Amino acid sequence: MRALAILTQRNEGAFLLEWLAHHRAVGFTDFLVFSNDCQDGSDLMLDRLAQMGELVHLPNPPPYDKAGIQFSALKAAAEHPLVAAADWILPLDIDEFVNIHLGDHSLGALLAALPEATAITLTWRLFGNAGVVLHEDRPVTATFTRAAPRVMHWPWRASMFKTLYRNDGTYAKPGIHRPRAPDPARLERARWFDGAGRALPARFRRAGLFSPFGRDNHTLAQINHYPLGSMQDYVLKADRGRAVHADQRLGLDYWVERNFNTEEDRTILALAPRMQAERDRLLADPVLATRHREAQAWRHRHFEALMRDEEMRALMGRLMMAPPSRALSEAEARPLLAHAIAAQQQRPGPEAG
Repeated sequence: MRALAILTQRNEGAFLLEWLAHHRAVGFTDFLVFSNDCQDGSDLMLDRLAQMGELVHLPNPPPYDKAGIQFSALKAAAEHPLVAAADWILPLDIDEFVNIHLGDHSLGALLAALPEATAITLTWRLFGNAGVVLHEDRPVTATFTRAAPRVMHWPWRASMFKTLYRNDGTYAKPGIHRPRAPDPARLERARWFDGAGRALPARFRRAGLFSPFGRDNHTLAQINHYPLGSMQDYVLKADRGRAVHADQRLGLDYWVERNFNTEEDRTILALAPRMQAERDRLLADPVLATRHREAQAWRHRHFEALMRDEEMRALMGRLMMAPPSRALSEAEARPLLAHAIAAQQQRPGPEAG
């Protein structure tokens, strides 16, 4: 079985080797990685990894599709031979880590549990900042272990998913959250399941970006989503801009909607020995090790430069004073939910095309 992970990244070389090592341990066999406008040397890291046969690296220069940089990369990915050769495909971001709770925690274990699946929605579990101020060169998965509750009623982003899908022709193109370009002749036979193994309604074959609210969507598998990192890392992310629209800076609102530290979840660490062995293997290459250290050093230099900017310095101060986010009860969320669900179901956007 060939399982392809597709990644788009910019200035995230400090996290690249853990992400790659973890998903190798999960069972992904192929990696297609796009980069754009990198200042931290992560494009050079990707070039070296490509030379080593670990992945395929493609630059993603402008002009970009009106739907954004990430969407432009996935449009290009649709034509790539790795996509054609894959049995299963999952587009991810570098702050997203697949976490499978079955058997040996591998992709094979999940697929064996859901043999009829055309698509499996892997719902985010948001991992908060946990009060970590400064960036350190240590695994994200071991540093941030405080997460949102397993059952969430709001915000709607807490229930967003990424889709692992069978590349059998039902969908012709990968999308950011769900596969695109469905084949009408195959679509009615498609079977969608959620991360708890439940069959999803037929409407998910065509649209939908988030799992139903108010229930645990993570029983079999989830995506550990680390959107914040340390406060230092978040300032750098805010300066970089949104993954979809880089010209939109992040602020305290993004932080507040994601900084949940309610429960401890260390389940992903079941793969830590395999991940670490793979990471050590990669770092045994002296060229790659040097570029990894350079990416780490860049994060510290760039943060120091940003602290001379009043807007970024003020953001850092607000992060240090902001309390962790509180999950809303069902009653509190009720005035918000109906409108959010209706809006998402009626607006498939570029994911559907």
